[in-house]
Amino acid sequence: MYTRLLFPTDGSDPARAALEYALDVAADHDATLHVLTVADTNQDSLTRIGGQVVDVLESAGREVVDEAVARADARGVETVSAVLQGDPAKTIVDYADEYDIDLVVMPTHGRTGLTRVFLGSVTERVVGAATVPVVVVTPEEDREFVYPPRTVLVATDGSAAAGLALESGIALARATGAALHLLHVVETASLGFDVRSAVASEEFDQRADEILTEAVARAEDAGVDVVTRSTAHGRAYREIRSYLTDNEVDLVSLGVHGETDFSRSVLGGVATKIVRSSPVPVLLRREPDDVDS
Repeated sequence: MYTRLLFPTDGSDPARAALEYALDVAADHDATLHVLTVADTNQDSLTRIGGQVVDVLESAGREVVDEAVARADARGVETVSAVLQGDPAKTIVDYADEYDIDLVVMPTHGRTGLTRVFLGSVTERVVGAATVPVVVVTPEEDREFVYPPRTVLVATDGSAAAGLALESGIALARATGAALHLLHVVETASLGFDVRSAVASEEFDQRADEILTEAVARAEDAGVDVVTRSTAHGRAYREIRSYLTDNEVDLVSLGVHGETDFSRSVLGGVATKIVRSSPVPVLLRREPDDVDS
């Protein structure tokens, strides 16, 4: 399923913890792990100071990459390593395209040795521009991630982005033998009770049934045997978050609407809240930009 993985790292504690998950994925799929550190040379202060500081950044980056490669070698995972200059998010996305990366694995946050924020906003910008799936890991001391997953959840709203998330979830379940769970959340929390009970509920539930029925059919057509479907009512991020813990999910797949604008974060509200609070890795698929003919 995966043959080339990309792991961008700044050597921070969150990045080191996320590396273990990336190594688990690479080892399970016998994939090559590309380890990348980006020296952020777009900062005005670095431009003014000149080449000496850039050399220091690259030297520090090489140490970070070498440490990650050593850990991969100990696990028997084949690696390719690189230290590049430029804007971190754009460099990561360009690298993924150039080397035909199948999956990017990133932590949610981190800092470089020069206290420059590297992962976090960068992760969101990568998700918003990457043409390949991105798995975001939120490392915590009391969390132990499982790969291959035993249970994969796809939260779907029937959108094009959710369709991509479903595609990835189905492929992952088929490749690993994981049970596939499908969840649609009827967003009724912002509606008045009378409106929901008298008018909206039946229409929303009917639409949920249509979305889930189509998703189940796609999974079964792909050869996924164990499929569980559920409908919840309320705030999407709260219901998804509850489902993760109540059903011992190991990975959740979400679709996001993004734009190739590297100047800002582009995760949607639901995805952002899930990524920042999820007890399990989050696989994110971006809806591609419309191409005018």
